[in-house]
Amino acid sequence: MKNHINIKYVKNLNNDALRAVEFYIQELNILQERLQEVATDNTAREVQEKVEHFQNQFSIHHEYLNKLKEDIQANDQEIEAELLITGNVISENVAAGHGRLHENYITEEKIFNDLRHEFYRFAAEWM
Repeated sequence: MKNHINIKYVKNLNNDALRAVEFYIQELNILQERLQEVATDNTAREVQEKVEHFQNQFSIHHEYLNKLKEDIQANDQEIEAELLITGNVISENVAAGHGRLHENYITEEKIFNDLRHEFYRFAAEWM
């Protein structure tokens, strides 16, 4: 017999991750505005190179966060489909997919926070 995992736990993790992803997307928009302020006020080559670096990083993270959001929503749909069949548990396959998504989210959260702190140090120096 297959092992099953409680659906409430997984759904709560997905909901928390979706809220956080939305927050990070909004934060990227704010960081982009601040970056534009730095770029406008400082035309030195050194600054412009860092501005380009951060623009690239922000773009990469924005794309990744949108993809992660889509993947989490797809996992939620898989969970809902399983719920119709089982009532309150999900299969190991869906749980494994959720586990990979959750690990991706945790990794992105760490990388994003590191980038944000790096940007704040840069902005504090040049604003």
